[in-house]
Amino acid sequence: MSKTASFGDLVQPFRIEALGLRGQLVRLGPALEAILGPHGYPVRVAGMVAETLALAAVLANALRFDGIFTLQAQGDGPLGMVVADVTNKGDMRSYARFDAERIEAARGGAGGAVPSLLGAGHLSFTVDQGPDGERYQGICALEGASLADCAHHYFRQSGELETAIMLANTVAGGTNGAGGARAAALMIQRLASAGGADGDEEPADEDWRRAVILMSSATAGEMLDPAVTPDQLLYRLFHEDGVRVFRTRPLRHACRCSLDKVATTLRAFPQAEIEAMAEDGAVTVTCEFCKADYRFDEAALAALYVAG
Repeated sequence: MSKTASFGDLVQPFRIEALGLRGQLVRLGPALEAILGPHGYPVRVAGMVAETLALAAVLANALRFDGIFTLQAQGDGPLGMVVADVTNKGDMRSYARFDAERIEAARGGAGGAVPSLLGAGHLSFTVDQGPDGERYQGICALEGASLADCAHHYFRQSGELETAIMLANTVAGGTNGAGGARAAALMIQRLASAGGADGDEEPADEDWRRAVILMSSATAGEMLDPAVTPDQLLYRLFHEDGVRVFRTRPLRHACRCSLDKVATTLRAFPQAEIEAMAEDGAVTVTCEFCKADYRFDEAALAALYVAG
C-alpha cells in the first residue's frame, strides 16, 4: 500500500464546544494525484492547484447545499486562472490555465505564490444548486501572499463567521514530500452564538485568539504525514478544550464530463461552424478538467444534427 493510499481523501468535521468553535480538516492524496496526473503542470502551478482543491473542499464541507461549490482564482499573472469544484457528494475536479514561459520566468519570484503567480485579480466562491435552487456567490480581491491569506481577506470583508485557515501541500515547496502528491486544509470558525460564560464578548474573543494560536502550532509536516491520523492531530491541538470529532466524509476525483454533454454543447452551434473545425475529418473536444477526448467523425456529426 502506498503512502498516499493510507493518507486517504476525506473531510474530518469537529467541534470545540467549550470555545464555541467548529472546524474541518481536509486531506487529499489519491484524488489529488488523479487530478494532477493528466496535466503535467509545472511544479508551482501544481502546488496552487493542490491548495485550491483543499481550500474548496474545506469551505464546501462547512456549508449545507445540494449542488456544486466552485472556487476560482483569476488574475493577470502567469497563472491566469485556477478553478476547483466540489459537489455535495464529495466529487472533486480542477484545472488551471497558465502561460508556461511566464511561469518559468517567474520562478523564484519574491512576494509569495499569489502575487508571483496570479498577480492582481479576484477570488470567487459560488454555490450552484441547479435551476430550481438558490445560487450564491461571493467575491473578493486577491489580497495576501498565499491562497489562505486571500480566503482570510474574504471572510473579514464579508462579515461572515470569523475564520482561520491553514493550507499545506507536498507538491510545491511542501514538507514530507516522499510518497506522492498530498494536500491538506485545516479551518476553524467561531460560531455566531459563541460568547463568554457571563455573556461578555471579551472572554469569547480571548477564546478565539487562543484557538487560532493552537491551530497555528500545527506544522505542514503533521498535516501531510500519513502516520498522523486526523484524530491524533486534532487531539494534539485541542484536547485541553475537549475537541469532538464526527464521522468523516469521503472525497474523490470525479469529472462530470460525458459524451452526451459534449454533444449537447456542439449542437448549440451551427453545423457548418462545427464542421469547419474538423481536422482529418473529425472534431475532437477535450475536457479541460480531466483531459478526456470526445471524437466526432463525419457520420457522428451528421447524426448529431439529425438527432437535434
